[in-house]
Amino acid sequence: METKIINPSLVRLDAELGSTPEEVITSLAAIVTEAGRSTSEAELAAAAHAREAKSHTGVPGGVAIPHCRCAAVTEPTLGFARLKNPVDFGAPDGPADLTFLIAAPEGGGREHLKILSTLARALVNKEFVQNLRSAQSDEEVVSLITDVLNNPPKKKKKKSAEAASGAAAGTAAATATTADAPAAQLEAVSTLAGDVTRIVAITACPTGIAHTYMAADSLTNTADEMDGVELTVETQGSSAVTPMDPAVIEAADAVIFATDVGVKDRERFAGKPVIESGVKRAINEPRVMIEEAIAASKDPNAHRVAGTAAAASSESADSSSSLSWPKRIQQAIMTGVSYMVPFVAAGGLLLALGFLFGGYDMANAWQTIVTDYSLTNLPGHDITVDGEVMTLTKSGFMLYLGAVLFATGQMAMGFIVAALSGYTAFAIAGRPGIAPGFVGGAISVLLGAGFIGGLVTGVLAGFIAWWIGSWKVHRIVASLMPVVIIPLLTSLIVGLAMFFLLGAPLAGIMTGLTNWLNSMTGTSAVVLGIILGLMMCFDLGGPVNKAAYLFGTAGLSAGDEGSLKIMAAVMAAGMVPPIALSLATLIRPRVFTPAEQENGKSSWLLGLSFVSEGAIPFAAADPLRVIPSMMAGGAVTGALSMLFGAGSRAPHGGVFVLFAIEPKIGWLVSIIAGVIVSAAVVVLLKTVWPQKIVEKQAEAAEKQEANA
Repeated sequence: METKIINPSLVRLDAELGSTPEEVITSLAAIVTEAGRSTSEAELAAAAHAREAKSHTGVPGGVAIPHCRCAAVTEPTLGFARLKNPVDFGAPDGPADLTFLIAAPEGGGREHLKILSTLARALVNKEFVQNLRSAQSDEEVVSLITDVLNNPPKKKKKKSAEAASGAAAGTAAATATTADAPAAQLEAVSTLAGDVTRIVAITACPTGIAHTYMAADSLTNTADEMDGVELTVETQGSSAVTPMDPAVIEAADAVIFATDVGVKDRERFAGKPVIESGVKRAINEPRVMIEEAIAASKDPNAHRVAGTAAAASSESADSSSSLSWPKRIQQAIMTGVSYMVPFVAAGGLLLALGFLFGGYDMANAWQTIVTDYSLTNLPGHDITVDGEVMTLTKSGFMLYLGAVLFATGQMAMGFIVAALSGYTAFAIAGRPGIAPGFVGGAISVLLGAGFIGGLVTGVLAGFIAWWIGSWKVHRIVASLMPVVIIPLLTSLIVGLAMFFLLGAPLAGIMTGLTNWLNSMTGTSAVVLGIILGLMMCFDLGGPVNKAAYLFGTAGLSAGDEGSLKIMAAVMAAGMVPPIALSLATLIRPRVFTPAEQENGKSSWLLGLSFVSEGAIPFAAADPLRVIPSMMAGGAVTGALSMLFGAGSRAPHGGVFVLFAIEPKIGWLVSIIAGVIVSAAVVVLLKTVWPQKIVEKQAEAAEKQEANA
């Protein structure tokens, strides 16, 4: 809290401010206005009266805390009056002689609730209240109040997880009061917080890099602007997930799931009203989602998270989601992809490092090198493989290090299909689906069905495990279901289905796809590059973009030349939008809003890192001009990347994994060309067909200059 929130000019001791709450509030509003903290006494008083009309602000102990947000207030302010004649503010134990007026600016988010919750907790302390009653000067009162605002009482409960802190920490305090507070005081604090709707949210996307955190920020920032909303977000992204404090979940009135993948530990929210959507909706329509959650919290017939409180510790998947089955399958596949990507990233980069240190011909002898040689027995140029002597370009430590890195990468890549299958099944059936999913993925590799087989076995294993898990069995058998019976039966069924029925057809499809990719040259390769470029730039991290990315990353498991080219084209095209828009804001800033100009200063770095979502703020504000422009550049980049034959062993990282891409120059040229095209087109469209908001801002700027 800022120490300037109260000063001696905002304090009145032993004052006669009226005989009713309305008169006292009006007098306090006048005091705040006289102190220069409000531009209109009438507006401030009206806002405080309106809040008082909703529910009384008196609390036990002879205290009243009227509070409001008002456009007339210039900065968060606390006015205080010790009344000579106590006034009844509706407290159960009688009138109040200590009266606080908390006034916050209209755009001040939940600042007044933060002050309110801290102050209300401090009022539990009898010594603090007595000191206010015995204070001899305005300065002494300011010192007492400032001290408690800057050093709020310590809670005896366990500290909330990081997920429960941040934007919601201040208002969460209104419900997480000190353990020894009287019951009446706790009830009063809850009432004083107003008609606050407590919402918890989960955001998650397949890669867990950008959309996850953008959605969280969008929801949090919007909640800050809304009165009576307390929001806590748990981001289930690529970094470590800090689970939400169970106490925060327990106190929540509604839940928002803004995810493109399955929600981890969904049963923690069992019984809560829920609003579900893809992660992009939370970025584009955060206020609508929050309003829907508020409405759901008050609707006894609203859809709720399935399960019971007893199941909250279970990791099984929710089998009664409000999502349609096609949407659930899509989310399950995206979950599988999100767990697969780290294997692809680690494996692909290790393979690239292996080539960097050991040379490309090392790939033909790496198994012999890592098994027959060591740090004390380094290999020479000549290596015997299967009875034939191979002469390699490198030798000694560099060759051995390269082979070790390559071998480690190969092992990581060997898990790709199994991870894709296993975690796809997990998203559908929970833990019981993991083992049969992994088994199905391994069988797919054995039979040559590749990632196509992995997708099929993941979905198949997930549904079979989910179906078996729905059986009603004796309680003795029930304890064996998730760890023995479901994995056993599901693995058996999936294995039999693959070996007897599905394996050969899926392997044929995979072989045909691989041969087609490897045979692509000239026009066919360019056409595929154009399609991939258009897909990557169409929705900037949405389902179409993710489908193209899945196509690129899944193919890396094969390791063939065609798959590497696709990955390079996908990554190059995905880098274009943020860089192009950053360049456009630099070239012609006047056709962009000030907010877009500010975003342009950092979006180039997101683009270089292959974070396409850096362009979302531009596309969301002006989709008709931005998206076609980005698609044009993406198509150019995809086509040129395929034409130059660029291949990437890394699935992510942008220019920071340039060592894993060949030829480097051709790949960089394709990106530069696409950036230039996109930047030129978007500037042209915005110049010929300007946005209304930009025109209005330009007119306002001209008027301001004329007046100056």
